[in-house]
Amino acid sequence: MTKAISPRSRKVRVLATLGPASNTAEMIGKLFEAGADAFRVNMSHGDQESKIAVIQAIRSLEKKYGRPTTILADLQGPKLRVGKFEAGKVELVTGQIFRLDRDRTPGNAARVELPHREIFQAIEIGARLLLDDGKLVLRVEDHGPEHITARIEVGGMLSNNKGLNVPDVVVPMAALTAKDRSDLAFAIDQGVDWIALSFVQRPEDLAEARTLIRGKAALLAKIEKPSAIDRLEEIIEQCDGVMVARGDLGVELPPQTVPPLQKRIVEVSRRLGRPVVVATQMLESMITSPSPTRAEVSDVATAIYDGADAIMLSAESAAGAWPIESVAMMNSIGNAVESDPTHGDRVHFTITRADPTTSDALAEAAKTIAATIGAKAIVCFTTSGSTARRVARERPGVPLMVLTPKLETARRLGLLWGTHAVHTKDVESFEEMVAKAKRMALRHRLAEAGDSIIVIAGVPFRTPGSTNVLHVVRLLGDELKGYN
Repeated sequence: MTKAISPRSRKVRVLATLGPASNTAEMIGKLFEAGADAFRVNMSHGDQESKIAVIQAIRSLEKKYGRPTTILADLQGPKLRVGKFEAGKVELVTGQIFRLDRDRTPGNAARVELPHREIFQAIEIGARLLLDDGKLVLRVEDHGPEHITARIEVGGMLSNNKGLNVPDVVVPMAALTAKDRSDLAFAIDQGVDWIALSFVQRPEDLAEARTLIRGKAALLAKIEKPSAIDRLEEIIEQCDGVMVARGDLGVELPPQTVPPLQKRIVEVSRRLGRPVVVATQMLESMITSPSPTRAEVSDVATAIYDGADAIMLSAESAAGAWPIESVAMMNSIGNAVESDPTHGDRVHFTITRADPTTSDALAEAAKTIAATIGAKAIVCFTTSGSTARRVARERPGVPLMVLTPKLETARRLGLLWGTHAVHTKDVESFEEMVAKAKRMALRHRLAEAGDSIIVIAGVPFRTPGSTNVLHVVRLLGDELKGYN
């Protein structure tokens, strides 16, 4: 039995990561009701078999709530790690020399294995090596094909298999590991909607994933390496969506540089018409506390004011003590910020100039007309989702209802700003299009008798990328008579 649930009143989307605290069908349903619009399945943790039930539980929401669900599978990527130590851990003392090499013998306070040949090929004298999420800092003084000698600038305890970041050079590693390829194939078989690629350094990194996906999911690039910033526009042009992954970005760069970079990534993504997600440590204190800090609330609000398509919860919803409360807080912050009378002006601070195409011109016109005549909604017919992305890029001040005959398209739109996607039968004529738009606006309570809506579509129908019709209609209120 379908449980009616009204479209979200807020336009920013909430992406919730699932994990031990939230991966049951019951909890997933509660997160959805609390405000989660999409769900992230982290392929770094757990085995593939355990994720089948999670994905099925997410999909079961469609029947219960009558709304498409959105699943993002996040690949682990080429995580760099040091080897093991004889005693399990050692203390690195500031000022001393430490060696990383290809020797598999367990390490000590003087050396440790580094099982990544690519780093030895790319490293340069003077480059930094950051260990354990940047807690320890080494500076390279000498290197060869089988060794790197570095001076310890910031010491501390280092234990087995801790992570290594190399922020100052581009490491020539494949963007996909063997694990990633296996996880990607699994995710595609399970019918996920988005694939997130970790540690993207250059646009070429996206090519293999794009080939393996074969159009069966959208591709999201996680921007978390300084080298990605150097070719940001090229990377964004080659993907379907972007994530500002502030965790590793904040490890490899000084923390004070991350906020301006976040704004730049959001701005470029919006200008190029790609959905952009802001992620990591947004409500970090809610892992253990039922309420966030004021600074965290301000951080989330800033991302919304900047016009990000989605805001993401990580450990807060995956492993924290308050997953439902975390999602509810994100939902509340979104509603509060978007109720601010200045929100519309701030969101449009980023200028998104229309490309010289009919589709872009109509998308821009739909936003302007809606504001001028006080329309209650924009109803968009699309097969591929491109029309919806164009309209959403303009950040209209009214809800965007997207009607599509492709369930895959409806599901992918769960990360798109202001979008309420509906999977429905295609239309065959202009008259049928108008009639269906009016019925759907009434049925989903986006408009009522006497209200105007804007309808945007492409004729002939079923021709992707052919948006060429904009029509304004007024609802009489009796359009649902004779329809269930």
